[in-house]
Amino acid sequence: MFRQLIADNTLNDWSYALLAAAAFMLLLLALRWLGLRYLERVASSTETVIDDFLIDVLSATRILLAAAIGLYLGSHFLTLPAAMEKWVDRIFVIALILQVGFWASRGLIFWLRNHFAHGEEIDQGARTMTLSLLSFLGRVVVWVLVLLSMLDNLGINVTALVASLGIGGIAIALAAQNILGDLFASLTIAIDKPFVIGDFIILGNEMGTVEHVGLKTTRLRSLSGEQIIMSNNDLLQSRIHNYKRMDERRALFAIGVTYDTPVEKLELIPKLIEQAVTAQDNARFDRAHFKSFGAFSLDFETVYYVRKPDYNVFMNVQQAINLQLVRSFAEHGIEFAFPTQTLHLNHSAIPGLPNRPDTPPETATETSSLRA
Repeated sequence: MFRQLIADNTLNDWSYALLAAAAFMLLLLALRWLGLRYLERVASSTETVIDDFLIDVLSATRILLAAAIGLYLGSHFLTLPAAMEKWVDRIFVIALILQVGFWASRGLIFWLRNHFAHGEEIDQGARTMTLSLLSFLGRVVVWVLVLLSMLDNLGINVTALVASLGIGGIAIALAAQNILGDLFASLTIAIDKPFVIGDFIILGNEMGTVEHVGLKTTRLRSLSGEQIIMSNNDLLQSRIHNYKRMDERRALFAIGVTYDTPVEKLELIPKLIEQAVTAQDNARFDRAHFKSFGAFSLDFETVYYVRKPDYNVFMNVQQAINLQLVRSFAEHGIEFAFPTQTLHLNHSAIPGLPNRPDTPPETATETSSLRA
């Protein structure tokens, strides 16, 4: 076939063919450069995304397309054997299909980025996670279609191939149930968004900040620094506590005062607690009550809300409240209780222990306070 190609064409034919191929390749590349420069100037003065879309898609034009079209046009200046002419046509169509695949893939990614970039209701973590998953799956679909089109152009029976792949796919699906389960779980995470990248979540005994959501696994960064890797399917089967989506943080704390505190000061304590809470900018007071009689203290319970979910903010507020209560209780002579134990001794029941002179032997007692 190649001997016939050389024998049927003169040096002039080869010269014309190469000149035409080179001229068209240069022309196509020049048109691409000029088109991009023009669209960039237009895009800088408009707010529409159409010109940005055209720039992004046009920049995906490969030199492969220019070479394929140039060689295809140059081949028309030659006398080709029938078999070679058929293969030249197929190679030209395959090059066009590949270029369409590049354009479609770039256009899909541009559309996804533009779509999620303007979703105000979706935060950055959700955009990153959803864009990563959908762009990967979209590219897989595009290139599968490109591959099938190329095989069809080569004369392969695509229908029979797809049917055989469908039968084989059932067997593969049965053998890879866990992998497919994780794949569909990743789609569920992308669509339903129970959490996004950057959220702090707790799953059973595991907790951490979401760093990456893949097709099979999700990676968390724990508080102690190590990375926790969990399969998506197992993750969705757990109860997820998402602390990043907390609007307010409910805080409860208890304090105890000594039993010898006068009732007037007991009535004052809830007001002092309320003043300490309301003095904080990020706190919202809910209640403060004399809750119970403890083993060694009179117990008060307080509930308030921190307006920001950040744990550091909560700890700063709680610290400020505690310091304010220490100052307020000191000003009003109120003492915090500490664990104590009262021991009553019967002097008459202990040999060798003298009775107190002011107490009858049968009722003599002595009280001592011991710190726990």
